[in-house]
Amino acid sequence: MPSREITDPSPERTVSRFALGPVLTVAGAAMAVLLAFAGRYGYHGDELYFISAGKHLDWGYADQPPLVPLLARAMDLLFPDSVVGFRLLPILLTGAGIVVAALTARELGGGRLPQLMTAGAYACSPFLLAGAGHIVATHTVDAFLWTVTVWLLVHWVRLRDEGAPDDRWLLGACLVTALALQTKFLIPIFWVLVAITALILGPRDLLRRPLLWVGAAIAVVTTTPTLIWQAAHGWPQLEMNETVAQEVAFAGGRSTFLSMALHQAGVVVGAVLFAFGTWWLLRSDRLRPYRFLGWTVLGVTAVFWINAGRPYYVGGLFALCFAAGAVEMCRGLPRRWLRWGLVPAYAVSAAVAISGLPITPVSEYTGEPYSPMNMALEEFGWPQVAEDVANAYWALPPERRANVSIVTDSYWQAAAVEKFAADRGLPPVHSGSRGAWYFGAPSEEATSTLFVGADRQRLLPYFAEVRQVASLDNEHRINNSSQGAPVWLCTGRVAPWAQLWPEFRHMTFRW
Repeated sequence: MPSREITDPSPERTVSRFALGPVLTVAGAAMAVLLAFAGRYGYHGDELYFISAGKHLDWGYADQPPLVPLLARAMDLLFPDSVVGFRLLPILLTGAGIVVAALTARELGGGRLPQLMTAGAYACSPFLLAGAGHIVATHTVDAFLWTVTVWLLVHWVRLRDEGAPDDRWLLGACLVTALALQTKFLIPIFWVLVAITALILGPRDLLRRPLLWVGAAIAVVTTTPTLIWQAAHGWPQLEMNETVAQEVAFAGGRSTFLSMALHQAGVVVGAVLFAFGTWWLLRSDRLRPYRFLGWTVLGVTAVFWINAGRPYYVGGLFALCFAAGAVEMCRGLPRRWLRWGLVPAYAVSAAVAISGLPITPVSEYTGEPYSPMNMALEEFGWPQVAEDVANAYWALPPERRANVSIVTDSYWQAAAVEKFAADRGLPPVHSGSRGAWYFGAPSEEATSTLFVGADRQRLLPYFAEVRQVASLDNEHRINNSSQGAPVWLCTGRVAPWAQLWPEFRHMTFRW
């Protein structure tokens, strides 16, 4: 029998029972895969940076709000020497995201099969599994919080459509939004589009709900400290946005945005459900109460495309579109088609998503040309970076060691030295790169500097003498951003660090 429409005002139950067991099985399988590959290589450079940022806790940072550094610091304290333990955070968030995605399908009227299809699509998304699920990063937390926010809003719409609105769900959505604002500054774009589309298409009373505005006020108040930090430091986040746009342009820019977004949603299943789910949100009579969300998906995608954002910025809306696509597909296609088509489609999708995890043997990367788009390369060699810098320091004459500072070209290198050479007796390490520049300048008392990375010509304007004393080697002959980088001994600083340090500040990845 056809499913009852969610607009039916009947007091009878209008949503199916939640398929808890099967959905938890999907979530458990995804988490098991992530756990199996969590420690195959090592920390990613971004993870090391977040740990370092967590040791310099502040209300804000140049490149993100404070939540992820705080979480990274907590996980590092709990599991100080375990990559696997550190990555339990994204693994747990991925499992929870799968459950929330299935709950979204249930809210849209989906029974057991649509819920399983939605959970499976989430688990087979290269972005949500191999990207957000593998490392501790801002997009890991942000995508999950968007998914929860959308589910809470969908739940409120369903209750309202049944004649029993409960605005506490809107308050909950705003509280989750407040957390998202401590991760990235992206989710206001979602709410602006929701407000515009709801005013045009309904539900217009959404914007008249007092608890919505109470929640919005809480989100603004809790975000104020990091906004004050940004204002006090000249809004470096805006400069970071320009850097992101340059990186996106390097990867293909606007011309590849949509194709990459579809790939991030998932080859075969995810791309199909994302595209058709958006279409059905716009066109299906059964999903009419959620039509404003379909236009919100289009609006958010357009904003990120126009502003040269990263394609995975729309990843927080994947679950909604997966759910709408699965619900309508199960309503419109014969079960025998689904029976024969779903298994191979999900098998291929799962294989593609898992291939994005660190399954490749380390030896396969040996001697290969460096590709900045292959982020797995940045999970190698960080302990060796720290060891090479420490060895270069201890190879200096004692009188030189007593008055030397350590500065690195990239924030990843600084974080690696701080993490892996903490017991080697080194002076504090500094970097002019991105958020690390704000952690402080080298000591004025240091008469020489060990500078890691960059090239000699870029350093000569600041030092009378620059000579190479070592180079970085990850011991795998894997070409990544730090392999072969020189270590310079710089003497004869031409001015105090207070004057020079602003010259070393840069937001691009390599200075």
